[in-house]
Amino acid sequence: MQVWPGQAYPLGATYDGAGTNFAVFSEAADRIELCLLHDDGSETAVELRESDAFVRHAYLPGIMPGQRYGYRAHGPYEPEHGLRCNSAKLLLDPYARAVSGKIEWNESVYGYPFGSPDERNDQDSAPHMMASVVVNPYFDWGDDRPPRTDYHETVIYEAHVKGLTMRHPELPEELRGTYAALAHPAIIDHLTELGVTALELMPVHQFVNDHRLVEMELNNYWGYNTIGFFAPHNTYASWGDRGEQVLEFKSAVRALHQAGIEVILDVVYNHTAEGNHLGPTLSYKGLDNPSYYRLTDDQRYYMDTTGTGNSLLMRSPHVLQMIMDSLRYWVEEMHIDGFRFDLAATLARQFHEVDRLSSFFDLVQQDPVISQVKLIAEPWDVGEGGYQVGNFPPLWTEWNGKYRDTVRDLWRGEPRALAEFAGRITGSSDLYQDDGRRPLASINFVTCHDGFTLRDLVSYNDKHNDANGEGNRDGESHNRSWNCGAEGETDDPQILDLRARQMRNFVATLMLSQGVPMLSHGDELGRTQNGNNNAYCQDNELAWVSWADGSEDGKAPEDPFLVFTRAMVRLRREHPVFRRRRFFHGRPVEGTHDELSDIAWFTPEGEEMTQEDWGEAQARALSVFLNGNAISEPGSRGERITDDSFLLLFNADPEAQEFLVPVNHGRQWHTVVDTALPTGIPADEGPKVQAGDRLTLAGRSLTVLRRPA
Repeated sequence: MQVWPGQAYPLGATYDGAGTNFAVFSEAADRIELCLLHDDGSETAVELRESDAFVRHAYLPGIMPGQRYGYRAHGPYEPEHGLRCNSAKLLLDPYARAVSGKIEWNESVYGYPFGSPDERNDQDSAPHMMASVVVNPYFDWGDDRPPRTDYHETVIYEAHVKGLTMRHPELPEELRGTYAALAHPAIIDHLTELGVTALELMPVHQFVNDHRLVEMELNNYWGYNTIGFFAPHNTYASWGDRGEQVLEFKSAVRALHQAGIEVILDVVYNHTAEGNHLGPTLSYKGLDNPSYYRLTDDQRYYMDTTGTGNSLLMRSPHVLQMIMDSLRYWVEEMHIDGFRFDLAATLARQFHEVDRLSSFFDLVQQDPVISQVKLIAEPWDVGEGGYQVGNFPPLWTEWNGKYRDTVRDLWRGEPRALAEFAGRITGSSDLYQDDGRRPLASINFVTCHDGFTLRDLVSYNDKHNDANGEGNRDGESHNRSWNCGAEGETDDPQILDLRARQMRNFVATLMLSQGVPMLSHGDELGRTQNGNNNAYCQDNELAWVSWADGSEDGKAPEDPFLVFTRAMVRLRREHPVFRRRRFFHGRPVEGTHDELSDIAWFTPEGEEMTQEDWGEAQARALSVFLNGNAISEPGSRGERITDDSFLLLFNADPEAQEFLVPVNHGRQWHTVVDTALPTGIPADEGPKVQAGDRLTLAGRSLTVLRRPA
């Protein structure tokens, strides 16, 4: 076999049409072997003798796409000094573009013998390990272009590749649960009819099915257990794992782009699947443990601000390089439109505290590629000071956990929720205005993958996670949910009516709020997990979206709630007053020749809200006027934006409330939304309403009145 010196950059395995360049970083190892893996179980070892700045490299002519490989790191095994090199462990390439196979959990993949964590284990792990794969980088993207949907026009749909597609009756069985299924017209049509502009995929980076879960006959369904930051997860491919998964993923992105749908990835750069000091040795731990992970003063152990056993060392230049290289790869080579960063507060931890100006944010800010895509933070982790909602840099948007909590509290009837509710539905200016951000920094959501589904939110007071095998101890215990009078399934028509109304209230509130709305997959279809609020290990029908619901024609039924959800998304899309790019001023806007304020708040009696009204503990009803003639931001060509005006009437009280339509903000209105109706949408825009009229809103309902411009 010919071995040429090759290049230290780019890292990973790079095929150029004639051969492959291999490059891997390790400062800890004394020497590195590249192991070419053969189908008969044998391997050919090639020592990487060239080294530049601790990057070992070689070029092998004739090595083609589909070749499986791994590394062996020869060097010190001194856990007390943070060093865990062990040449008996076949290691994945941190930059592998594809991964073949899966881990067969065996003592050999651990650096120590079971029961003796301080001893070295010299069993060969190769027969039980997954392998890195050389991939062909060439793909016909055609005329693919990123949709580049502005935030104010964005509607995000969070989904799981398998969970969204596994039970869809229109999909061929061989495609269900795969990347190819995302590109199927049945899925794309559902998303476009719903009004979705961005599909946010739960983790598709190559992840590991935890040893503990396998022994419990469960699976890591969610996938927040990454081992390969450049490789699309191989089991989501409908055919092959020797690079075919890369082609299939790219094809799915291309099809979604053709439908005008952006693709956002939920990424987990805060930890890896190697766990703590008792975890397996799969890649980073064996190559250069102290360069990749945050270690404690006793370097046998790992800092853990993620609740998973380890945290990546965000002050390491090699970790930062790997993350930035990964992000650029997914944008430039895979055509991804943005990222949602799991437990993003950990990314800001250079030392102990969460540092808003950490190196990672500096790198993202100046990067000409990454700074131009959507960057969404989950702004918390489990470490001290980890709740950082509102504290990310101006380039970032955030999952607004305070929005979720406040909206849930209001509609379940908590006292003293009204004032904060008003702030949340108008863009959370208290969180984002003081650092130069705008309402669009707030990613608003009521439900997501983590927690109750929307249907379960109104059906359960308590979590029911017994299927997870942890005695119902896992998952959040304080869900701000309300079962509407019965725990779980019921045939009581009054309770079912109330639950349906509450679901309409949540979706309507979400779509009427300033910021960027996010729906959780299947909520529009009334998906239930039977009260399980932590379905991370439920790779089965409990967590998969149920589509057909027994319909004879095999299509998703056009139930009223699906129709209502589509209508609310369409109402938002058609009216810029609900998706402003700037915060409200609370006064008339100059140059509009309109004496009315851009926003005004009223009591049910039609009087403007006072400080005393806002502070009333038991107040659960108010109305808000949105002036479509007082939108301060211009259009894309500098034109003035005008819209209809709206009056939003919220009654979160359990009893019916009478509302007086304000007398000075419009003479005649049309009812366009009434969540007390089974459909939520009145026929023919409902009855006309005059200024000074009194409307009776049913308990726990909202009504939207429109005044034409």
